[in-house]
Amino acid sequence: MESTGYVTLTRQSGLMREMELIAHNIANSATTGFRQQGLVFSEYIESVKGGESISMAAARVKKTSLAQGILTQSGNVLDLAIEGNGYFQIESPNGNRLTRAGAFNVDAAGDIVSPDGYRLLDAGGAPINVPPGESDIKIASDGTISIGDRLLGQIGLVEPEPGANLERETGVLFKTDAELLPSDTGKVLQGHLEGSNVDAISQLTRMIEVQRSYEMGQKLLDMQHERSTTALKTLIK
Repeated sequence: MESTGYVTLTRQSGLMREMELIAHNIANSATTGFRQQGLVFSEYIESVKGGESISMAAARVKKTSLAQGILTQSGNVLDLAIEGNGYFQIESPNGNRLTRAGAFNVDAAGDIVSPDGYRLLDAGGAPINVPPGESDIKIASDGTISIGDRLLGQIGLVEPEPGANLERETGVLFKTDAELLPSDTGKVLQGHLEGSNVDAISQLTRMIEVQRSYEMGQKLLDMQHERSTTALKTLIK
């Protein structure tokens, strides 16, 4: 295969990855706390022995959108949304994870948990327990949880250090190896949920653009194949 074919194949591979991300974004446009992701295209130079180097395309770095999702009032005591920056920290079987999805409830042991049963952590990294039978739970904007005059704890709002990369583990769970810092701007809103921050219209538009670009690349590969086939048949004669 000539260099044109290799270059086109790397571009096609990147476009396929982007299409998968776009489809995933659109499918989760109504998922609470979902964060839109995009793909970063870059160039790398591949050396060729005895010839000129080739400019290749790479698209392996995913970028998470930090835009605020729409906040909707639900009225449920343990529905929590974050206004501003920051993430809830929850305890998963694979370690502590970050999320913006705040539809919590209380399990049989009295711990505040996510829909998957993962415990919500306080500012010190410990689970938050609610005494049995208590329902008049108040949560302040700084995450402080109380029942009447009794303080139960404070929800820990954290954010990775500036420039850190967030890796999506599942739909609304993220992990990072970066240092986690207390969020200075995030506020907890009780009785609210944050919707997905996916811009469905722009994602549909981008899907069409990617599809057209992929089709153009495929036509180029088909032309390259036909030219090579024709040249080979001519040499065989």
